[in-house]
Amino acid sequence: MRRARNMRPNIVSEAGFPTRMSQWWESIPFLTSAVVVVCGVIYLICLLVGYDSFYEVCFLPSAVVSRFQVYRIYTSILFHGSLLHVVFNMMALVPLGSELERIMGSVRLLYVIILVATSNAIFHVLIALLVAHNPLLTYDYLMNECAIGFSGVLFSMIVIETSLSGVQSRSVFGLFNVPAKWYAFFLLVVFQLLMQNVSLLGHLCGILSGFAYTYGLFNFLIPGTSFYSSIESSSWFSSCVRRPKFIVCTGGNPSGYIPTHTSQNSTTSGLLSGNVWRNLSSFMPQREVSAQSTEDSRFPGRGRTLGAVQGQTASHLHSDSNLQARLLEDSSPNSPLDSSTPSNPQRLSEGRHSVDNVATAAAGVPQNQGAAVSEEGIRKLVSMGFDRTQVEVALAAADGDLNVAVEILMSQQG
Repeated sequence: MRRARNMRPNIVSEAGFPTRMSQWWESIPFLTSAVVVVCGVIYLICLLVGYDSFYEVCFLPSAVVSRFQVYRIYTSILFHGSLLHVVFNMMALVPLGSELERIMGSVRLLYVIILVATSNAIFHVLIALLVAHNPLLTYDYLMNECAIGFSGVLFSMIVIETSLSGVQSRSVFGLFNVPAKWYAFFLLVVFQLLMQNVSLLGHLCGILSGFAYTYGLFNFLIPGTSFYSSIESSSWFSSCVRRPKFIVCTGGNPSGYIPTHTSQNSTTSGLLSGNVWRNLSSFMPQREVSAQSTEDSRFPGRGRTLGAVQGQTASHLHSDSNLQARLLEDSSPNSPLDSSTPSNPQRLSEGRHSVDNVATAAAGVPQNQGAAVSEEGIRKLVSMGFDRTQVEVALAAADGDLNVAVEILMSQQG
């Protein structure tokens, strides 16, 4: 037997570095990759032309206050002082920005970046003025500190992402774990000790802006979904929306976008509604809870009470078994529901209505309330790409539990 000399290489395991870099770059969402490109191009231009003073573009509190040079708020976050500075900041931005952009959407994340950059500058100026003009000890250095870099916004994003993730602890460079509410402060201390020429006030103001956002103090500055929808549907923005990496921010649960303590149905902000002091009872914010439902948005579905009486448990099991038997009967090939033709739509609608009634009775809630809950779950699952009819049947079979319904739908597709 002759041995083959030229064997086809394993394309998956032997992919070259350019291919893997291309795949990595394509996995980064639109806005995050755009920020990386803008900051990188600006640094290369400064390097080529020999511009390294940055005095005209950095954030200088004395210039902002005396000459009202507000543009420094936004130019300072785009310029970087060295190659390591821009590389480290962009490497930190890619995972943070990608995660937040997939949750919020591209336009919403852009608005949040502008919001936290502005609030960082306001906190920076206020603290610098307080330190420089207090009656006890004056210190003018902060007013004349020239700060550049995207790291202030990164610290705000760290606080926001930590709040959205809901984790209890975070690892610091894989060395040790710290409570999630102190994670940003630990990073602040570590960077201040390990690196020179690091703006302590700039990073601290980023942390303060992140907590102000998560506690709902900026709710009165955050527009509704229609604002982002109008931007995405505008003609001048259509070329960006058509990009494959662009993430639309419409739809979904607002608690995933704005992690505040206030209710979703409230029209006032956390700052104006008088809930600030109540919000400060817990250091880290929790996700929003709708006034119509007390379930956690991270774990949808109807909870069962532990220690229930045996007769009640037996009735629930009996109703669940009846529901499953009814669904199997309705979904069988010989059932009247499946054998109904388009010429008899009333019979088909009556069959579906009976399944909804059985599912509502099994849930142990009134029919109107069960319909509202199922309609909300249907919208969530349909937005994930499932067919509406299959979603209705899966939700009825899962007793309104979205997690179980998703497993049913995935098993049907598999």
